[in-house]
Amino acid sequence: MSASVENQSPQQPKNKKKSRKRALLLLTGIFIIVGVAYLIYWFLVLRHHQETDDAYVAGNQVQIMSQVSGSVTSVNFDNTDFVRKGDVLLTLDPTDAEQAFERSKTALANSVRQTHQLLINSKQYQANIALRKTELSKAQNDLKRREVLGSVDAIGREELQHSRDAVESAKASLEVAAQQYNANQAMVLNTPLDKQPAIQQSAAQMRDAWLALQRTKVVAPLDGFVSRRSVQVGAQISSGTSLMALVTANHIWIDANFKETQLANMRIGQTATVVSDMYGDNVVYKGKVAGLDMGTGSAFSLLPAQNATGNWIKVVQRLPVRIEIDAQQVADHPLRIGLSALVKVDTTNLDGLVLANTVRKDPLYETNALTLDLAPVNQLIADVIQANAG
Repeated sequence: MSASVENQSPQQPKNKKKSRKRALLLLTGIFIIVGVAYLIYWFLVLRHHQETDDAYVAGNQVQIMSQVSGSVTSVNFDNTDFVRKGDVLLTLDPTDAEQAFERSKTALANSVRQTHQLLINSKQYQANIALRKTELSKAQNDLKRREVLGSVDAIGREELQHSRDAVESAKASLEVAAQQYNANQAMVLNTPLDKQPAIQQSAAQMRDAWLALQRTKVVAPLDGFVSRRSVQVGAQISSGTSLMALVTANHIWIDANFKETQLANMRIGQTATVVSDMYGDNVVYKGKVAGLDMGTGSAFSLLPAQNATGNWIKVVQRLPVRIEIDAQQVADHPLRIGLSALVKVDTTNLDGLVLANTVRKDPLYETNALTLDLAPVNQLIADVIQANAG
C-alpha cells in the first residue's frame, strides 16, 4: 500500500494547478466579456446620454404686491392654502380711498356746473352783441340826422361831435361784446357738455379714485398655492411691497446644471428622463430639452469672477438647461420648487437647434384678474353729469 500512496501524491499538485489555471482563465474570460460588453454598451448607448444630479425643480413664483398704500385689515389665506384666480387675498382699510372718491365726485359736479355756466354765457354774450348792434344803429341814425342839421348850421358843432363820438363808442362796445363771445367760444367750442376737457379731466380723476378704492382688495392673479406670506394684520404697507408669493403647481420644469464638457451634442427637443429625490425610482418623469441658458451661474452672479486679475484656477463651469416635463405626470405626482432631481438626456438625435430661432407670438403668461371693468364708474360719472347739467 505504501507504494500506491507514493504513486498518487505527485498527481494531486498537478490537478490543483490545472483547476486553478482553468479558474483563472474562466475568470479572465468573464472579465474580458464584461469589458467588451460594457465597451459596446458605452459606444452604442452611454456615450449618447448625459447625466447630472445637479438639477432642481423650478417654477413660477408670482410676487403679490399691493397697488395702493394702506393698513391691512384682513389676511384671508396662509401658507400652503390653495387659491383661485380672483380670490381676495387681503384687504386694506378703504376709508381714505372712499373719502378720495367722494372728493372726486364733488370735483366732477363742480366742473359740470362751471362748464355749464360757460355754455349759458355764450347765449348771454350773443344777446349782448345784439344789444350793442342796436345801440350802434341808433347812434349812426342820430349822427345822420345831426349831420343834415349841421350842414345848415341848425345845431352846434359840439353836439355834432358828440354824435360822432357816440357812434365810435357804440362800435367799440360792439367789438368788446364780440371778443367776449369769441373768448367764451374758445373755451367751449361746439363740444357737448360731457365731452368738455374740464369735465373729461374730472371724470378721469374720478375713475382713478374709484380704481384706488377697488384696489384696496388685493386679489390673486392666478390659481396657485400661497407661500412666503410676510404680511400681517395691522401692518401699514405701501405700493410695491412684497406681501406673499403664489406658486403654480401645473407649470413646473427642471433646471439641470450640466458641465460645459457635456453640452457639445445637446440640442433643443432631445428627450430626457427625470427622477426626483422625492419619489425616487418609483416615478420616472418624461421630458425634453426646452432650451439652454445664455450664461453660466457664475456669469450672472451678483459678484462675477474676475479671472483677469490675480491668480487663476480653472474651474469647470455649469450651464443651466431647462427640461420640460410631462404635465400629466406632474399632476399625478406633484413636485415642489427646489427639490433635487437626477436628469438624463439622450443626445443621439442631433437634428435640433442649439439656440432657438423663432419668436414667441402669443403671451406665455397672462391674466385678466387684475383688469377692472370700468362700466360701474362710467355709469356713476354719467349720473353725476346729468344731475348737475341743469
